[in-house]
Amino acid sequence: MAKKLYVGGLPYSTTDNELKDAFAQAGAVSSAIIIMDKMTGRSKGFGFVEFANDEDAQKAIDLWNGKDFGGRSLTVNEARPMEERPRRDFRGGGGGDWGGGGGGNRRNNW
Repeated sequence: MAKKLYVGGLPYSTTDNELKDAFAQAGAVSSAIIIMDKMTGRSKGFGFVEFANDEDAQKAIDLWNGKDFGGRSLTVNEARPMEERPRRDFRGGGGGDWGGGGGGNRRNNW
């Protein structure tokens, strides 16, 4: 059965292929992906590695958790299902104007 691992603390320059190659030391990697920020296109510093079997996944945890990778200490554990989160509303709040209350020309608000 396939097992997905969370890998945190990655250097921001790490690529999917570098992650896959590093974790392949523990066994056959099915997939490896670095999570990217949608707004900036930059790495968020974490990713996921999927192994074909549980034994290789456990070897990867033992091999990499707490170890140095590119100058940073990795956190490696079994990935948990993504939690349901409330949708973010980027339209601002309260009043709908960007002034944040008061509005208008500040010199006239004495």
